[in-house]
Amino acid sequence: MHVLILGAAGMVGRKFAESLAAAPLGDGALRLSLVDVVEPVAPAGFDGVAETLAVDLSAPGEAERVLAGRPDLVVHLAAVVSGEAEADLEKGYRVNLDGTRALFDAIRLRHDRDGWTPRVIFASSNAVVGGDFPDVIPEDYILTPQTSYGTQKVMGELLLADYSRKGFFGGIGLRLPTICVRPGKPNRAASGFFSGIIREPLVGQEAVLPVPDDTRHWMTSPRSAVGFLRHAATLELSRLGTRPNLSMPALSVTVAEQIAALEVVAGNRATALIRREPDPAIARIVAGWARAFDASRALSLGFTAETSFEQIIRAHIEDELGGRVG
Repeated sequence: MHVLILGAAGMVGRKFAESLAAAPLGDGALRLSLVDVVEPVAPAGFDGVAETLAVDLSAPGEAERVLAGRPDLVVHLAAVVSGEAEADLEKGYRVNLDGTRALFDAIRLRHDRDGWTPRVIFASSNAVVGGDFPDVIPEDYILTPQTSYGTQKVMGELLLADYSRKGFFGGIGLRLPTICVRPGKPNRAASGFFSGIIREPLVGQEAVLPVPDDTRHWMTSPRSAVGFLRHAATLELSRLGTRPNLSMPALSVTVAEQIAALEVVAGNRATALIRREPDPAIARIVAGWARAFDASRALSLGFTAETSFEQIIRAHIEDELGGRVG
């Protein structure tokens, strides 16, 4: 099986590649094509074929180049994240919209030439909704994003649905919740503090909280995100009907509930390291995001996630800290 991962240098892309290397999907030998704007690293110990490329997908001809090997599965994770897409409008649309359309059109043209029809997994976001929404977003809610990033993801979803309807590829879009706890250094996502207030205190470092404690959000772990991708790679696409974009299951928790779970797991020495420093710009962005989703479609199709925030924290400790709190 040949898998192309776009955005493979990012956290989710890297973990998905590692998951495939440890437990391949499908029949036959696994071949990985790992692509990002900076050259990704192949999974440690992987003895199969792995090519790594530094590519700007929105540049002319680059989408065609990365598709030259006719992968069976294309996983599109590459994106300019929410805070950066809001701050740099041109870059956000160039990468998140133009790059996505370039990829889809390159597949379409190849399909028209020789009938190649890969499966495409598109990473969307819960930012596709916004504004004056209910406490729980229903499955049939009209998409009303209030950020440039969310708008760009809606456009990607619509392209995925139309190109799938036309038969150019078999598409499935995953509206990923905020991923928490993200390992490594913070990125420019406006949601990054949700991870920071857990990740840094667990290793004895101070973390900044820019929003009120009663801020509620929809999140899941990196483990679950990888599980979503693995399940989407093998799901019978006919079960999606005419609606290929799905809201993934997750937890609706407040910042206060996050902090309470951290105290249960790591004690008050950890929670004492959280410094409250209001940031109106971040608070305004986060206030435009949904607090919970009805993910019954995804659940009925076999997607799963954690059922408590303590589970999310313990998964981070096991996966990133060797099972120990420092």
